[in-house]
Amino acid sequence: MPLPREKGLLSKLFSKMSRYRSESIRMPSEDEKAGFLKAQRLAYQCVTETEKEMKEGWTELQTAKYMDTFLRDHGVKVFLHRPFAWFGDHARFDGYKRFTQFHPGKRTLVANEPFILDVSPVVEGYIGDIGYSSCLTPSEELDQGMEYLLQLRKKIPEYFSSSMSASEIWWKIDKEAKENGFDNVHSLYPFAVLGHRIYKVHLPKISFPLLPVSFASWFSLQGSYEFLTHKVLPELLTPDHEGDKVGLWAVEPHLGRGKVGFKFEEILVVEKDKAYWLDEEVPHVQRKRKLQETK
Repeated sequence: MPLPREKGLLSKLFSKMSRYRSESIRMPSEDEKAGFLKAQRLAYQCVTETEKEMKEGWTELQTAKYMDTFLRDHGVKVFLHRPFAWFGDHARFDGYKRFTQFHPGKRTLVANEPFILDVSPVVEGYIGDIGYSSCLTPSEELDQGMEYLLQLRKKIPEYFSSSMSASEIWWKIDKEAKENGFDNVHSLYPFAVLGHRIYKVHLPKISFPLLPVSFASWFSLQGSYEFLTHKVLPELLTPDHEGDKVGLWAVEPHLGRGKVGFKFEEILVVEKDKAYWLDEEVPHVQRKRKLQETK
């Protein structure tokens, strides 16, 4: 059932625009799914290999640069957005007023503070946008947060394969997270996105340059071009999205509790009568499986 909510003028406008037809609202082929899987796995390889090298005292910018170098060394020339690294309470975005506050900065890594890494390489035209949460040392707060997110991960395909609209899914996740004592951090993202569509992009013969750091999106010109040419709002899973759910989505629930923020981001395949995660071998699922095997 829809969750009761008053809609203002801007919200109604966003709802209407989210129903516009977009080229990415379609069923992906098996070849396309294989392409996205390859891109997503390289993105996860990047963050897990980066984690092995990270040490206390590393800065967010240093970490983002390492991820950028790793991906370029593996043949990536185009990104949807630059690599993000958020350490400690930076992963909560509390009180942020400017988009540039979301960017990685000079904050240094503390061993017992959880962190988030987020990368979005384009591999042979396929977007692999992922988010990864971890900590250099065991963290009970992070473990509790990821346990809840893994429970949510099981529910999300059920929500998308139901009759609920994307808007209703957004609000259901928001309501349940708060009832379980978590803060909704993705509500602080631009447009409060819970996720966005992904699709095969047309690679240029040369890479687009990255925009200056002052630019709000931290996106490359390629990334900005892709969103704008796909009409933007049909591509974003916002609190007001009432459009077709069919297609591929990078879903990124981002929650917080206390001073800790945590998320995952991975590709969800939504067909007309079912929804499922593109890959069941993602690091956060593998980590949970290994913990269960050792008990």
